[in-house]
Amino acid sequence: MSGCPGQDSRFWTPDDIFEVECSHCGHAVELFKIDGMRRCPRCGGRVVNPKVSIGCAQWCKQAKECLGYDPAQQKDASTALSLVDQLIAAMKDEFGDDQRRITHAVQVLAYAEEIMRAEPADPRVVYAAAVLHDIGIQQAERKHGSAAGKFQELEGPPIARRIMTELGLDAETITHVCRIVGSHHSAGDIDTIEFRILWDADWLVNIPGEYPDADPDRLRSLIEKVFKTETGTAIAIRLFLQQK
Repeated sequence: MSGCPGQDSRFWTPDDIFEVECSHCGHAVELFKIDGMRRCPRCGGRVVNPKVSIGCAQWCKQAKECLGYDPAQQKDASTALSLVDQLIAAMKDEFGDDQRRITHAVQVLAYAEEIMRAEPADPRVVYAAAVLHDIGIQQAERKHGSAAGKFQELEGPPIARRIMTELGLDAETITHVCRIVGSHHSAGDIDTIEFRILWDADWLVNIPGEYPDADPDRLRSLIEKVFKTETGTAIAIRLFLQQK
């Protein structure tokens, strides 16, 4: 069998995609039936799915490959979620009242989590890179008078390293994330799957603002040129081409 019908959206009904109100800020958050939880794109709060249905994943030997995590390892999943909460809190402390950049980071995290379901990767690296990828932007503006990507890549890694060290992440994860933060605009000297997931998630958030009036042909050319994962490409096509 090439795919699991329970996880294949072609077999879903309209009731399998729905909205749940964020208990933290009241924002409507879209959920799929297989989502255990999602992050609110407005405040970053955790929104639990009251209708979660992963069916055969509870017993299937391929559940981890299918979902991107092992449903049997609930303790590990809780630890990962706790890390994300801490990362978001640290990011918010760094950005202060800069809600636009806080919201951007949370939206990138949501797309990174979606891509990671189909693209095997180290969750700790992906979570930290998604939350902290723009963490140097304010320092870039203060020191260089510019939020240009090259200055973000220069100023971001030391701040990201400090935050991750304070949170107790291991040295290998910290080094990997700092390399991603230091290359997330230029795609400099790194091409790991974790970097590609962050790259695509960032582009998924940025395209509407940077190309608001682009025609379908231009968007298709852009998607083919810049996206680095099959899953990110598929999401971009769904979001930006099928609605045209």
